[in-house]
Amino acid sequence: MNIAKANGIELAWDSFGHADAETILLISGLGTQMIRWPEPFCTGLAARGYRVIRFDNRDAGHSTHFSASPAPDFGALATALMAGRRPDVPYTLDDMAADAIGLLDALGIAKAHVVGRSMGGMIAQVLASEHADRVLSLTSIMSSTGNPVLPQAAPDVMAMMMRPAPDPMIDPEGFLAVRLAFARRIAGTGYPFDEEAHRAILLDEVRRSYDPGGTARQIAAMAVAGDRRARLANITVPTLVIHGVDDPLIPPACGQDTAHSIPNAVYLPIVGMGHDLPRDVEERTIDAICNVMACQSSAEGTWPWRRAKG
Repeated sequence: MNIAKANGIELAWDSFGHADAETILLISGLGTQMIRWPEPFCTGLAARGYRVIRFDNRDAGHSTHFSASPAPDFGALATALMAGRRPDVPYTLDDMAADAIGLLDALGIAKAHVVGRSMGGMIAQVLASEHADRVLSLTSIMSSTGNPVLPQAAPDVMAMMMRPAPDPMIDPEGFLAVRLAFARRIAGTGYPFDEEAHRAILLDEVRRSYDPGGTARQIAAMAVAGDRRARLANITVPTLVIHGVDDPLIPPACGQDTAHSIPNAVYLPIVGMGHDLPRDVEERTIDAICNVMACQSSAEGTWPWRRAKG
């Protein structure tokens, strides 16, 4: 693991593959750390001839935590948004996108292929729309546009996500029970739920850093992000949108809306996948990402899946 100074903060990162190869930047989701991009996935991409960089977002893992900012009052946040007011939050998704640009700057990387999952997909969308000169291609996985008319998470899923877990330092088994129940609920129905692997990653993340306040601040950043469709319409790089058909947290309509909002984007639905990236779909996902990266200059009609439009 390495530490880079970027955008006024410190970001923890690591790398796979040859340093001189084209770069793939992997952006993690809400409350998760860079190790949620498993090493076999990273080495699988690197084996295709790329340099793969994963990093901890701000307020996660070994990157800078904004602990001086209190956890947001979600009731007040919701009230302000419903009244049409933009509440003050510690930072925004644009700030998190600027972190990624700062990391590329610190590493001397002019352009990168950007891949984000969930909240990371939203950050990747901002990168491609607002920092087009730094992005070679975009892959948005199990993410959304912020369109207010899209379906929301299933009520029980939202309740489980917002339920406080016991402190893992005091009650590790209680913590695991809560977090594993949530992981199982949002996983799809088409692939076996690997409880042992989920347990291991949860414990690894706790060992690296445990900061529920940081997750709350990331939620606040997403809450004020608003509708990004007008920004997405300006994206010109080759774009792939991957979404699980069984996703109960960010329903598949959100992935479809993302693909429809980006000119010439390709939509790849994966039957049986939920809000998770099971090992059984990793190779297919790697193939799809490599296809979009290889088509930086592609003309209409070269894609192997159906387009989002037309």
